[in-house]
Amino acid sequence: MSDVIVIGAGPAGLAGAIACAEFGLKVTVLDEFFRPGGRLLGQLYEEPSGNWWNGIKEAERLQQKTKDLAIDVRCGVSVFNLEKDELLWNVHTNAGSMKASYVLVATGSAEYPIPVPGWTLPGVMSIGAAQVMTNVHRVQVGKKGIIIGANILAFAILTELQLAGIQVDRIVLPEKSPISQEAGEPEEVLKSLLSAAHLAPSLLLRFGSVFMKNGLLRKIALNFYPKGGMKISGTPLQLRKAAMEIVGKKQVEGVRVVDITPNGATVPGSDKIYEADFVCIAGGLYPLTEITAVAGCPFQFVPELGGHIPVHSEWMETPLQGLFVAGNITGIEGGKIAMAQGTVAGLAIVKRSGKEAGSIDRLLQKSVDYVRDVRQHAPIQFNPGVDEGRQTMKELWVSKYGKEGKVIS
Repeated sequence: MSDVIVIGAGPAGLAGAIACAEFGLKVTVLDEFFRPGGRLLGQLYEEPSGNWWNGIKEAERLQQKTKDLAIDVRCGVSVFNLEKDELLWNVHTNAGSMKASYVLVATGSAEYPIPVPGWTLPGVMSIGAAQVMTNVHRVQVGKKGIIIGANILAFAILTELQLAGIQVDRIVLPEKSPISQEAGEPEEVLKSLLSAAHLAPSLLLRFGSVFMKNGLLRKIALNFYPKGGMKISGTPLQLRKAAMEIVGKKQVEGVRVVDITPNGATVPGSDKIYEADFVCIAGGLYPLTEITAVAGCPFQFVPELGGHIPVHSEWMETPLQGLFVAGNITGIEGGKIAMAQGTVAGLAIVKRSGKEAGSIDRLLQKSVDYVRDVRQHAPIQFNPGVDEGRQTMKELWVSKYGKEGKVIS
């Protein structure tokens, strides 16, 4: 029997497992994918400093560390239930049931699907699927494509597709609907993109973004937004155009696009078909929290963090004794923050286990501070207001459960 079971072998799960194992805890890591690394496996981008972030190399480093520490990493294993008896957590999987005193859930995030007529045609995929096919499986998704949906994730993967020699012809919005909601409204999309304006390729765009925070100026800017769009890494971002239908007989052949007003209403008679042999739908990310819900963990809706998330402390501890969370399950952020959170969760488990009574408090506090530092220097935020969202969760925890270190039930 393991002391700790980690569900999810992504950046948060691997970092948490390593932190536990370094203090002598016996750790098992479970993941349904065929290899560890999670979303790290698809990441490859240049940071503002000029350094390259290679997620595959980072995943290999973490995997080697788990081998050095004799951590039992089991891939191809799906967890479908999580429950606790009087003393131990029971983790039920397709490979049998396991028991542990502590469980760290690091299941990450999933993509919002935005249905578009014709999205069942071969050649249509989520933006995340395009990233995995390109960077993990080394499969060319197509020669000329269109991205439907404008968000930070789409822009990051756009660059990765371009590095692989894949042409992305344009980025358009989805049609405004009860499902797409704000993703189909040019003004709301422009507002959400301001959090990444400092990464804009031109000084003019970076300078202009300061003024776009004013609602009236945003409306004026959208009224004069060029029909051809503004280029993001060489690809036109067309905020005033929406995809109405993906067309093709046996596979993707193009996208029918219409002009839209600043609030997302379609302009009659403006239909035009743009050719493409693949389409990526970018609906954004949400925390993948189902397994903590099954366990009975309480939730809180925090839109700044991506939706409903399990209640947790800065130690990544939930109100259920022995259950911890880390990574995108606690709010949508980058891989570096996920790893930092995983380390916090691992050290908190060590503290709760009583395995290390000496320097663990100092290390734990240092790790909590490091998470804040990484967040402060993160080049992009997937959701504007992430700091406010984290503060909301911290205040909720303190109001209900007291400060860190309080014994919970």
